[in-house]
Amino acid sequence: MEDTRLIEGLRRGRRAALEEAVQRYTPYVSVTVWRTLSTGGPALREDVEEVVSDVFLSLWTHAGALREGADLRPWLGTVARNKAVDRLRRAPAPVLPLSDTDAAPQPGPQETAEQREWAERLWQAVDAMDEPDRTLFLRYYWYEDRLRDIARDLKLNLSTAKSRLRRGRLALREELTKGGEHP
Repeated sequence: MEDTRLIEGLRRGRRAALEEAVQRYTPYVSVTVWRTLSTGGPALREDVEEVVSDVFLSLWTHAGALREGADLRPWLGTVARNKAVDRLRRAPAPVLPLSDTDAAPQPGPQETAEQREWAERLWQAVDAMDEPDRTLFLRYYWYEDRLRDIARDLKLNLSTAKSRLRRGRLALREELTKGGEHP
């Protein structure tokens, strides 16, 4: 089991173990944080990134408390949800307009619900992708990393990475337009 080796490395303070955990679990932690933060409205990319960083900082600082032979995924998921909820609690209350004329047009409850539903379907579709396509997709479209860097890290040829992104987009389009619906 690879997590056993990772936990052992983390407990011994090996930086390479942390880097491997970050590389392996960032997509999962990002989705967990995004889903939690989105319950309070649209999640900002910067907020998601900050909470994800906090999760991995907690992993590093609490590595000695990790149980040997345990899986990291449940631990990371719990910490990610808790940190995201803490972030929502610390968020400043929205400023209400003084009059109706001061209010910026906001989507209504129906539009907001539809946007959340589509976003959730998109995340589920991306989360269902096989590796390395999921990591490739998240790093390129979510984190806006350069494709050349992603291909190098995933040990892919640049043209292969481009092809995988194209096939992934087509698969997502097909998945999200099932039943004749589209965003």
